[in-house]
Amino acid sequence: MREYTDFAYVYDEYMDNIPYDEWCAYLIQLLHEYHINSGDFIVDLGCGTGTVTRILDKAGYDCIGIDMSQDMLTIASEKTFDNGQEIVYSLQDMREFSLPYEALAMISIGDSMNYITSVNDLKNVFDSVKKGLALGGIFIFDLKTIHFFRDILSDNTYAENRDTSAFIWNNYYENDTRNNIYDLTIFVQNEDGLFERFEEQHFQHGFEIDEVKNAAQTAGLEVIAVYDAFTHNEPNKDSERLYYIVKK
Repeated sequence: MREYTDFAYVYDEYMDNIPYDEWCAYLIQLLHEYHINSGDFIVDLGCGTGTVTRILDKAGYDCIGIDMSQDMLTIASEKTFDNGQEIVYSLQDMREFSLPYEALAMISIGDSMNYITSVNDLKNVFDSVKKGLALGGIFIFDLKTIHFFRDILSDNTYAENRDTSAFIWNNYYENDTRNNIYDLTIFVQNEDGLFERFEEQHFQHGFEIDEVKNAAQTAGLEVIAVYDAFTHNEPNKDSERLYYIVKK
């Protein structure tokens, strides 16, 4: 089962509870702190349906969105066109991507980096980031924590029913791999009024802070800050999401 194929077409419907504007306000604040301002070139890694990319574009940034799901990028392109925006989307893997020219900043928020499930793949991401960043450029990304996967999400089932779709979402955390496994069952109403069933399986990984720092250092980058999400506070045992700022 491939990730974000059938689910891509109902993804935004079920993410309508995510406060993207607030998340992006925090992100833009961080960008400004490192002198990344309107007009600067930013790359959104794991952009999905482009919600964050479009908000950054409206804030004046010159954006490219990169994702490895063609279905997600198709929706991103349609929504961008409908909004009268012009954003380039590129079908690439964040573990190995290339850019037309160097970026002053890269971002990846909303759990995209948790889909990187090994230290080796994390190093590959950082290698590609280093190649694409201008000297002094920064990479801001978030990661859900091991605590969140193990103590909050694990072994829980979530279900939601909408007018034309429904989903069941089962979660399992593996202590040995530190992977959280998401089994998704999706029901989508077709043109005949009948509901079709689709299944997807997703894997997200919990990284230790030192693993992230060491992987970045190996790639020639430096982690210059780690924050408890949406604050400037240091991480603590109850942190559910962390923001990392990496500099070339």
